Amino acid sequence: MDTPIKSGRGMTRGSRTGKPTPVDAHVGSRVRLRRTLLGMSQEKLGEAIGLTFQQVQKYERGANRIGASRLFDLSRVLDVPISFFFDDMANGPMNSASYGDGAPSYEAKELSKREILELARAFDRIKDEKIRKRILELTKSLGTVSDAA
Repeated sequence: MDTPIKSGRGMTRGSRTGKPTPVDAHVGSRVRLRRTLLGMSQEKLGEAIGLTFQQVQKYERGANRIGASRLFDLSRVLDVPISFFFDDMANGPMNSASYGDGAPSYEAKELSKREILELARAFDRIKDEKIRKRILELTKSLGTVSDAA
């Protein structure tokens, strides 16, 4: 397992290879996913938590590690629990023998498709919980039918 290396000002960054660790990349991709789903720019997110958009970019790429207090700020601004940033990691990088070399299990590029974002935004605008539940069940059933074909 690669040990994080020290970079300027006592901050840890990535692995010995200089690449983002799978966990940092995963957390960053979850920040990007939520920010994008909210229709928020990197600049707006940065302003909300006292960073430049370049710093937000580095977080989203996993190039810079997100500390506990910053993760707390992000969860507040993005209106998600802190656990959101670690979702989908049950069988991912933390359990991998190649911790420093593997890619995150989360496929961020698949979730960044325009159609998915439009669907999520439209779904979020539905206020009637019964209708939301029916649409979710319909979507699940259509996915099952697509898998069987």
